[in-house]
Amino acid sequence: MTDAPALMGVKPPSSMDPEELAQLTDAIVAALKTVYDPEIPADIYELGLIYNVDIDDERNVAIEMTLTAPGCPVAGEMPGWVENAVGAVAGLKTVKVTIVFDPPWDQSRMSDEARVALDMW
Repeated sequence: MTDAPALMGVKPPSSMDPEELAQLTDAIVAALKTVYDPEIPADIYELGLIYNVDIDDERNVAIEMTLTAPGCPVAGEMPGWVENAVGAVAGLKTVKVTIVFDPPWDQSRMSDEARVALDMW
């Protein structure tokens, strides 16, 4: 798996076993990779739209993400898509997604996988 540049900052809860955290993190990343920007043939994770993921001691997840542009036509829908995808991960209690625009997204945040999919070399 190729990590997206400036990959999410997973902050480990104080009481979570590191192995469990790693498993949850892998499952969350896999779930994020099922969500696609409808105008770009790459998933939101590889596009670098995920800025931060926090998992607390009770297995609540807070995700900060951005959009490729503030006027994105699916801005109102995409957080729900992300909540639904990550919410299906076993062992999590709640998922909250927040859209942020600082720092603004640019193409440097995309992974090599996204660059290949979009033929952007």
